[in-house]
Amino acid sequence: MQPTKHLILLGGPTASGKTKLAIELARELGTEVLNADSRQFYRQMRIGTAVPSDEELAAAPHHFIQSHDAAMPLSAADYETQALPLSEDLFKTKDTLVVCGGSGLYLQALSEGLDPLPPADLAYRAELEELFKKEGVAALAALLKEKDPEKAANMDLKNPRRVIRSLEIIHAGPIPESLKKKVPRTFKVIPLFLNLERDELYARIDLRVESMMEAGLLEEVKSLLPLRDSASLQTVGYRELFDHIDGLYSLEEAIEKIKQHTRNYAKRQLTWFRNKGNYQEVFDLESAMKVINASLTAANAH
Repeated sequence: MQPTKHLILLGGPTASGKTKLAIELARELGTEVLNADSRQFYRQMRIGTAVPSDEELAAAPHHFIQSHDAAMPLSAADYETQALPLSEDLFKTKDTLVVCGGSGLYLQALSEGLDPLPPADLAYRAELEELFKKEGVAALAALLKEKDPEKAANMDLKNPRRVIRSLEIIHAGPIPESLKKKVPRTFKVIPLFLNLERDELYARIDLRVESMMEAGLLEEVKSLLPLRDSASLQTVGYRELFDHIDGLYSLEEAIEKIKQHTRNYAKRQLTWFRNKGNYQEVFDLESAMKVINASLTAANAH
């Protein structure tokens, strides 16, 4: 009997060691890794997104690493459109695939599909853009908190593009059931999330930020000034250094803000994976393989 294909989702907070574990899993299972970290898609953003090293990339085949241009942001829906046929092609010779990233929406896009989004209301978008221009992202965040406190609590309120899109979706109202059609999946999903003790995670975040600065993150950010308004660059590590370049912060203040904002982001990531309910917490290769083997055994028993 043809074995059931399994998509292993490996989520978790930034700096938790997902890349290392994904490579270990790929080698153990004889398979490949699909990146689902929405910041690592872009070839101009190598340092600030902690792209896997050449050595790590050589240890197991990877896809969607520095594969796109930062001037052309890849949405979760775009990722589904591109990654789903790739996974189907890889499944022709592999029984399992590892999908690794901290961007929960992108993992969801590939594994189950996204609910359709309403078309943009251009007049309402213009109204929100004007509010952003006059009063900044804090005014947008306050509006989102008023309209949907739960959504506001679980997203990056300093990212104006995401806040505006969330407000647009709320404004448009529910999608008719007749439009909610998803492409059926031909694989089963094993959702895992890698976790660390909070103190260890925060120490790793601080160390990573310092290592990025030593590796030349400020120079990378300066090279991206022409693209600073792109949605791909509305992210931690880049926004703070753009503000430093604008004279809002000293370099030391910007670095501390990157550390703090990264810790905040990691907390939101953990909240997302825990709230999904079906992600099983793992800590290392042994605990991950225990869950995977149990799932594979149960599938083959049927």
